[in-house]
Amino acid sequence: MTNISSAVAVSRNPTTGEVIARYPFASSADVSEALAQTHTAFQAWRSSAMSQRVTQLHHIAAGLRQQAQALAEMMTREMGKPVDQGLAEVEKSAKLCEWYGEHGPAFLEREPTLVEGNKAFVDYLPLGPVLSVMPWNFPVWQVLRGAIPIMLAGNSYLLKPAPNVMGCALLLQEILTAAGVPQGLFAVVNADNDGVAQAINDKRIAAVTVTGSVRAGGAIAALSGAAIKKCVLELGGSDAFIVLADADIDAAVKGAIAGRFMNNGQLCISAKRIIVEAAVFEQFSEKFVSAVKAMKIGDPRESGTWIGPMARYDLRDELDAQVQATLKEGATLLVGGHVLPGEGNYYAPTVLSDVKPGMTSFVQELFGPVASLIVADDADHAVSMANDSEFGLGGSLWSRDVARARQLASRIETGGVFINSPSFSDPRVPIGGVKKSGFGRELSHFGLREFTNAQTVWTES
Repeated sequence: MTNISSAVAVSRNPTTGEVIARYPFASSADVSEALAQTHTAFQAWRSSAMSQRVTQLHHIAAGLRQQAQALAEMMTREMGKPVDQGLAEVEKSAKLCEWYGEHGPAFLEREPTLVEGNKAFVDYLPLGPVLSVMPWNFPVWQVLRGAIPIMLAGNSYLLKPAPNVMGCALLLQEILTAAGVPQGLFAVVNADNDGVAQAINDKRIAAVTVTGSVRAGGAIAALSGAAIKKCVLELGGSDAFIVLADADIDAAVKGAIAGRFMNNGQLCISAKRIIVEAAVFEQFSEKFVSAVKAMKIGDPRESGTWIGPMARYDLRDELDAQVQATLKEGATLLVGGHVLPGEGNYYAPTVLSDVKPGMTSFVQELFGPVASLIVADDADHAVSMANDSEFGLGGSLWSRDVARARQLASRIETGGVFINSPSFSDPRVPIGGVKKSGFGRELSHFGLREFTNAQTVWTES
């Protein structure tokens, strides 16, 4: 984590540059009060009936849909997400609540063991308040995909949001409160680095979950480890998007556009390194560049806009520096490669070609609307380059031979591989990474059980 020099978090509209709000960082007393509220809420919630928790999830889903427009507009104002994508994010979050309401209780039921005579079973018991340190790029989905299973399992949830989306966090808290969530069960604290450390070291916090950069995740993991507390990390990614020679090229191009440029290219699971077999590289490249040029760039408040502003000016400048470094290293610029003039924090959708292992855009994560095209000799070479990364979050593999693609997928060192589809998150399957992309899982029954105590109960007659 980086040090925060100011006592106030500033939320700035990336479309206009105007300051939206200033949020004072929580004092030590504020953090203590938030911890007290979440701990009190947990003591009551842990013994609540599962039927009550399920009913609560359905109320949250209804509340999200009622406030969908307000949430989407807040995301647009605070981090530049196109409003259409914001509405889709809210609906996806509402469906998450309903999915866990339908399937979650079965995952938490008492589990029998293979001990003879039914003498032993396993109960999945709540751990306690969970501190969640979340990023800005999906301020509704990212929060709720952790919070919903955490609360369903009987825990309480203390959110430390990214400072630039504090308004989204507070609006989300209002929606959950209106839906009947008990006070303190879902709490928000605008903590700085000292406040995060205070919370982790407090005995009332049982575990920590983090989505963010490798640097932030490593710092928080170190604090959690020193405090002997479990943590789940979902960190950076530089996903490979492999296109084999027998792929449906038109479908692969469409998938690459969605996988790379959704959310203005600011995704962890995203087609950042597009690795294409040499036999179809030229065909793919021409169609991909044409599709990039056709994307609508503009005001994210307008329906139909695909590319809006980047969330923060410092991130735009960092992205441009990475692009320029890659070009100096020998890559070829096919389109974009510059800050767009005029009002707003816009970066031109960019395609780099002739990218090779060791270049900046191959080695580093580029968090913005930039795609790197890489030529592979064959499928084995493509898999080798995909694995030539310190990250291992997600990836895509495109081929008409699904059986072969599944065999190749098992050789790719990531938490997920999507065949003939861009990477995405879905409550039915776990998400998480290996290497420097983190550890632990969210979603599915894996995420639901991450913050439970798998307690063995053995009875001898």
